[in-house]
This record gives sequence, structure tokens and C-alpha cells, in this order.
Amino acid sequence: MKKTSLLIGLCGALLVSCVSSKKYAELESLQQSTNDLLNAATVKLNTCDDEKANALASLASMEEQLEFFKSNNQDLINNLGNLTTLSQKGAENLEKSLESLKEKDSRIKNLRDAVTRKDSVTLALVTSLKGVLGNLADEDIEINVEKGVVYVSISDKLLFRSGSFSVNAAAKEVLGKVAKVINDKPELEFMVEGHTDNVPIKVEGTEDNWDLSVRRATSIVRILQKDFGVAPERMTAAGRSQYVPLADNDTSTGRAKNRRTRIVVLPKLDQFYDMINKGMEQAAAASN
Repeated sequence: MKKTSLLIGLCGALLVSCVSSKKYAELESLQQSTNDLLNAATVKLNTCDDEKANALASLASMEEQLEFFKSNNQDLINNLGNLTTLSQKGAENLEKSLESLKEKDSRIKNLRDAVTRKDSVTLALVTSLKGVLGNLADEDIEINVEKGVVYVSISDKLLFRSGSFSVNAAAKEVLGKVAKVINDKPELEFMVEGHTDNVPIKVEGTEDNWDLSVRRATSIVRILQKDFGVAPERMTAAGRSQYVPLADNDTSTGRAKNRRTRIVVLPKLDQFYDMINKGMEQAAAASN
């Protein structure tokens, strides 16, 4: 054992003696520098690995965002296409609506014009009737307009004897004046209505107030046709009996007011509607 230790010591001494101390120091310094470089390289390598990992993670995130933006961009393109389609349809619908409103406005205007012309005819008729009948007492004859219809009410005392349907000779003067106005306006039709009070009729040959009211209306129509040339196809004879009173039948004054003959002047409705339809056709042609 002692021999071995001695041998190792001798070898070490020999090695030390073989390498100078200066050379050893240089080698030792080189080794230290190498270790420092190795350590620095290791640190840089670790740093690069971290940066690479971060870069890869950032790249993955950016790729995800890119896919998201691509998807959203396609959705936006699709929505834009849908909006463009909707806008085109909306514009077309709006144009159609405007055309429809324009046509409706034109129709309303033509309807108003037709009504205005009808009202003008009514006004002219009332003016003419009042002009020819204005010298009669208000209680004997009344002219009024209700809902665009002209009514001429003539008291029975101007036309008939009590309980009779024979027209007085003096009544023909009144009927002649009415006939003149009517004949001047061939576009009009009219109805002659007989009205009575509620006192039961006691005249031979006349059954009741229905019968009396109709016969009185028929008598007036015949005179207008035969004596004054009013076209029969323009006239209607009707009896209303006691069922459309103007006043209470409990008094003599009220009953006298209820006994009347009423001439209802009507525009020819077919002509009126023709006037409207022509206006509609003209409006449609103008819009096209």
C-alpha cells in the first residue's frame, strides 16, 4: 500500500515537472473562458427556445384570427349581397307603392270631380225650381236637398180635393213649372210619392190610404206625361200612405202637413258611375 502511494506521488511529481506553471495557467484560463462561453450559449439557447415557443403561440393565435376574419368577411359579403337584393326589392316595392298611390290619388280626384259635377247639377236644379216656384207660399211648397237628393214637397190643397185623387185644374200651373225644369235636365230621373195622414179613407172606390197615396202619385205622373211631355221612362209613381209623417197626426195642422205629394229628383246613377269609370280609365291611361 505504501509502495502504491509512493508510486502515485512520484508520477504526479513527474507530471508537474513536465508542464510549466505558465502553460498550466493558460490552459486553466482557456478552460474557464470556454466554460463561460458555453454557459452564455446555453442561456441564449434557452432564451431562443422561449422566444420560439412564444412566436409559435403568437402565430397560432394569428392564424385563428385570420380564419375568423375570413369567415366574418364571407358572412359580410353574403349579408351585403342579401342587403343589395333587399334594397333592390325595396326600391321596386317603393316604386310600385308610389305608382299605386299616384293612381289612387288620380282616382280620388276624378271621383271628387264627378261628385262636384253632380253637386253642380243639384245646385242648378234647386236654383231653377226656386226660380219658377218662388212665388208660392212656403207652407204650400218646399224645396230642399238631403244627402245630395232634391225634394219638392207640394201641399195637397194645391193639388187635390179632400179624399180625392183627381188633380185640380189650378194645380196644373204648378206641375207645368216643375215639368219645364225637369224637361230642361234630361239627365235626371224622379219619383212622385203620395203621402197621407192617418185618418182612414171613406171614399167609394178607394180602399185605404195606401190606395189613395198611390193613385194620387199616378195622377201626377199621368199629367206630367200627357200634358207636359215628360218622358214616362224617367218617372216612378209610389205611394207611402201615412207611414212617413212630417208632423204629429194628433192635430189638424199636423195632418195637413202630412198630406202632401213629394217629387224626388234623382241623378241617373248609371250615368254618374259611367262618369266615374271614365275618369278612372283616363287616370290609368295617363299613368301608363
